[in-house]
Amino acid sequence: MRVIPIAASAGITGFESPAAEYLQLSLSLDEMLVQHPSSTFIGLAEGESMQGVGIFDGDLLIVDRHETAKSGDVIVANFNGEFVCKIIDMQRRMLVSSNEQHLPVTICDYDDFSIEGVVIRSIRCHRQSPLFISKKG
Repeated sequence: MRVIPIAASAGITGFESPAAEYLQLSLSLDEMLVQHPSSTFIGLAEGESMQGVGIFDGDLLIVDRHETAKSGDVIVANFNGEFVCKIIDMQRRMLVSSNEQHLPVTICDYDDFSIEGVVIRSIRCHRQSPLFISKKG
């Protein structure tokens, strides 16, 4: 993959020609985005509850099961049979959204709860990929 560094800032009036002196790097998106390939999966974010940390509806989540979740991490969890993406508060045993319109949820002893992995990266798709179109009816 060829990388053409383009310095883009607010008030852009145009781009220099991509053919004008570019840097070619040996780059693998897999290597750049995934630290533990055998324990990593990609999820699709749905909803608005995590917008405060930059995760929007339709974003791709790179989730690493090898990482140990710490308080304040964005995680994917199975909470009573539903997959959720939230911030984990270990001390208060809560799942916290980053959108004020969504209240925190306490994890009780009777809840079926398991952390599936830590969100280590998120990717914003500016055009919808046919690979990620929801199969919902």
